[in-house]
Amino acid sequence: MKRFFSLVAILAIVIASNCSRIPENNDPVIGVWSRTELSQSTTGKLSERQEWIFNDAYLGRYHSYEGNTLIFKTDFKWEQEDGLYTISYPGTNMVTAEVRMKEELEEVILQDEKGNILAKKE
Repeated sequence: MKRFFSLVAILAIVIASNCSRIPENNDPVIGVWSRTELSQSTTGKLSERQEWIFNDAYLGRYHSYEGNTLIFKTDFKWEQEDGLYTISYPGTNMVTAEVRMKEELEEVILQDEKGNILAKKE
């Protein structure tokens, strides 16, 4: 009798694990996006780079660099509805961004409703 219950328990575990597959997310936003700005200072040129890494679990990582130095990093959540991507940064005072993906010439960009470019896909 113990063998029978053990066999049933094993079958139940196998069936449950096969039924709980996570659907594949093939959203085109998945990947690395960045924006680099150059500014002039008294010590010379300074580059400021922002980087968003989107993953398929509707999460991501944001990095901000000055030159080659990482000055800020945080996680973010993202969602997409009818082509509008909402990017929020829980636990920070960063403003939630709402952007759309656009293709311009040979680049793919994330752009807000006012036409401001958030980032370009790498």
